[in-house]
Amino acid sequence: MDLEGGVYQNRLKRESWGTILTLAYQSLGVVYGDLSISPLYVYKSTFAEDIEHSDTNEEIYGVLSLVFWTLTLVPLLKYVFIVLRADDNGEGGTFALYSLLCRHAKVNALPSFQLADEDLSDYKKDITSPLPLTFRGRLKSTLETHRVLQRFLLVLALLGACMVIGDGILTPAISGIDAGVFLIRLELFVDFQFIWLIVGGFSAVFSAVSGVEFAMEKEHHIYVEVPAACIILIALFALQHYGTHRIGFLFAPVIITWLLCISSIGIYNIFRWNPHVYQALSPHYIYRFLKKTQREGWMSLGGTLLCITGSEAMFADLGHFSQLSIKIAFTSFVYPSLILAYMGQAAYLSQHHDIQNQVGFYVSVPEKIRWPVLGIAILAAVVGSQAIITGTFSIIKQCSALGCFPRVKIVHTSSKFHGQIYIPEINWILMILCLAVTIGFRDTRRLGNASGLAVITVMLVTTCLMSLVIVLCWNQNVLLAILFVVFFGTIEALYFSASLIKFLEGAWVPIALSFFFIIVMCIWRYGTLKTYKFDVQNKVSVDWLLGVGPSLGIVRVRGIGLIHTELVSGIPAIFSHFVTNLPAFHQVLVFLCVKSVPVPHVKHEERFLVGHIGPREHRMYRCIVRYGYRDAHKDDSEFESDLVCSIAEFIRAGKNVGLDEDLKETEQRMVVVGTPSTRVDGVQYCEEDGEALDSASTSQCREIESPPVAKTRKRVRFVIPESQKIDKDARDELRELMEAREAGIAYILGHSYVRAKKGSSLMKRMVINLGYDFLRRNCRAPTYALTVPHASTLEVGMVYHI
Repeated sequence: MDLEGGVYQNRLKRESWGTILTLAYQSLGVVYGDLSISPLYVYKSTFAEDIEHSDTNEEIYGVLSLVFWTLTLVPLLKYVFIVLRADDNGEGGTFALYSLLCRHAKVNALPSFQLADEDLSDYKKDITSPLPLTFRGRLKSTLETHRVLQRFLLVLALLGACMVIGDGILTPAISGIDAGVFLIRLELFVDFQFIWLIVGGFSAVFSAVSGVEFAMEKEHHIYVEVPAACIILIALFALQHYGTHRIGFLFAPVIITWLLCISSIGIYNIFRWNPHVYQALSPHYIYRFLKKTQREGWMSLGGTLLCITGSEAMFADLGHFSQLSIKIAFTSFVYPSLILAYMGQAAYLSQHHDIQNQVGFYVSVPEKIRWPVLGIAILAAVVGSQAIITGTFSIIKQCSALGCFPRVKIVHTSSKFHGQIYIPEINWILMILCLAVTIGFRDTRRLGNASGLAVITVMLVTTCLMSLVIVLCWNQNVLLAILFVVFFGTIEALYFSASLIKFLEGAWVPIALSFFFIIVMCIWRYGTLKTYKFDVQNKVSVDWLLGVGPSLGIVRVRGIGLIHTELVSGIPAIFSHFVTNLPAFHQVLVFLCVKSVPVPHVKHEERFLVGHIGPREHRMYRCIVRYGYRDAHKDDSEFESDLVCSIAEFIRAGKNVGLDEDLKETEQRMVVVGTPSTRVDGVQYCEEDGEALDSASTSQCREIESPPVAKTRKRVRFVIPESQKIDKDARDELRELMEAREAGIAYILGHSYVRAKKGSSLMKRMVINLGYDFLRRNCRAPTYALTVPHASTLEVGMVYHI
């Protein structure tokens, strides 16, 4: 199937209002799951330990005002109206911001970067060179010349990614506990005991159903809740391989039903209990709240923070939808529904002061509809968990494509939407960590503290990167960037400090998880860079290969030799090691490099870079295949045909691009060649049975066929339009390429054993010999290594001392 068919769907999303509204409808289930269920636990988490609900209502009004302005300033103002505009050709998230900065400030750390990559149409989008004497020019120059700042930006982006991964561990854990309690509650079939004791939760319904604690003895309920939660978690992760498009078709209706439910209850409570509760939206109540509660009020901000959990998903999932669809869904439906829900709870609580330990969502729900609301809440919690798991898969894929995470198997579960992926290894690792967290904590109070810190850290990272984007990418005044980072940074730093103060009460979990994943990413990144540098330092020149041939008596055999390498220039040491030990290689050699570039997508017209290595008559080529960090890598038999056809097109057009030049210039010259589907007037590749080649060809095109062979086999031909003129040398070169293709393709793969060189420090030996070696042995092989036929594969081993 064509996994890249949806690559440019982002541009098609703006075709009609029908498409936009459809995407807005779908985004409700994918993007807003976490954010929509926050009314379940915000008030309960805020009033858990630090403050009390007094008769003056100053506390409840102050919390309502805090929630209103936090929702207005962070999700609405910051994300919807500002951050969503910082898309990377339709893609969002922490790495999208980092990719923008990499291109505009030349801080890209990918070792295989080439100047030709800057000619990509998406790479050069809206890039203007700043004047050297301006602040933007000085900032750009500073980032480009100081490696420390470049590494700091990379670590900052990795920190945001790791916090999202930690969020993907904590959210299902909380949801699993909550759903487990719900199932136990159904099994016992007890009456509702709305004396809720839970004090925090990130995206779950434990706040709604934790009355099971009163349905059985206190020392017994934990032994029932935790096993049920573990069973639910296992079932949740076991469903992931079906893909979002199969298990998520009910997401949007569930969230729509939930938002309509809580907004209706909110309106009912406002008119029934306190129609004047809207006055509490004034920021004056925040001042009165903090003045009265002081330190306790500041510590309670960790609970208020939970009202914006899931906001970062609007930006992270931007690639699945469009800016306008996400904005419409939030501003017209999600935002007003949440405000009404919070106002309704506050209206009810303002008239009920005898429920000190029951401050929460369900006390404000009319008794007759509590059971249906409870069921909808459980479904909404599951939807929220699914969204963050899917987001974790996307983050891992981006990190892996940019060389910051070990290779993993990426399964594209949809042929239409390139963003819908499934990663088996990450799925099961997340499940194991979720089970460990669930069994270790056994309640959502500490998990709520942990998730709150993870969320606010991602927002702080986004704020820092956005301030640079405003100056370097948007070319705006530096004062706007300072205003942005000071205004939003102050708000988020206040919440961050309130979450960090609860370090020993669960907030250490995301820090520990992020530290672990950052260590893994840094080890992989460091080892990969060192390995690439070893390749660059030990590569051999074309002159050496041509000069050593006669002395070794190198023999050219029929067929195409496909040598996979990470190098974009020169001949890898692994091949020279092969030739000196086995002096023979194929009549056509292709050095293939598959690499990622810091853009989300590479057009089919710009996929291949093809060039000669050495003189034309030696039939040696270099082919660089470029993918964006959100592209689906082709790993089927079509890739092989596309590669051969691209080389044939390069040969046909070779006379027009000046290839008859000196050796060094010829080696460096590369030509952009698209896939065959993008070249209507170019060379087309055909494979037919030998018996079928006697048929007449059309009058509109000429065919170059390989000479007949003794026995019937697959025959290869290149179909060239009649209007195209090629010289005799190019025709001979094409014929030789066809003969080699018919003889077959041999895949020469390098397998390097990496060891720290003698004299290295203890830390380096531990990182390379233990950490990096362990990751290399347990990660997935490159995509091409998994798909090449084993009978045609030759693996060459070599020890790298780095």
